[in-house]
Amino acid sequence: MIKLIVGLGNPGRQYEKTRHNAGFLFLDDLLASTGGSWQLDGKFQAFVAESAIAYQKVLFLKPETFMNRSGQSVGKAVRYYKIQPDEILVVHDELDFAVGVVKLKKGGGHAGHNGLRDIIAHLGSNDFYRLRIGIGRPAAGKVVADYVLSEPAKAEWPLLEDSFALAKPYIGQIVSGDIAAAMNKLNT
Repeated sequence: MIKLIVGLGNPGRQYEKTRHNAGFLFLDDLLASTGGSWQLDGKFQAFVAESAIAYQKVLFLKPETFMNRSGQSVGKAVRYYKIQPDEILVVHDELDFAVGVVKLKKGGGHAGHNGLRDIIAHLGSNDFYRLRIGIGRPAAGKVVADYVLSEPAKAEWPLLEDSFALAKPYIGQIVSGDIAAAMNKLNT
């Protein structure tokens, strides 16, 4: 059962609609659909919210520590609420998938994603679930950091929104522990 859903991104208006903020954008969309609202919590260095999904209370967290230090915020929340790694869903951008693709997995390495790297370091475990939102790769010769910190092209926005719409109906299954069924649907 999932008790904590973390969206990864960078705080501030200049990053608000960048590819690297796909996790924040998805979590904003998901929370809005539950009627919840964000509150800044200095204790966790994050925006937090509580809402019900599939009749379960779920904590939502958007770290304000910047992407590369997301683990600081996640680690504080996990220790405070006594949440185990396998009760966490981290939503993040994924360079290895085309825009519009979304997949669910458990565990694994960080694949060069600094937000995941920091979470793994602070939890001392990689045994959490990840909802990976495809943002595509930059063209050959382009700098990855510049790509992820830029806004998607106008034609990419509908694909990104479609990936959110594809994943949202399965969040209830994921939260309630029917993760294998959600994986079967999302990963096909």
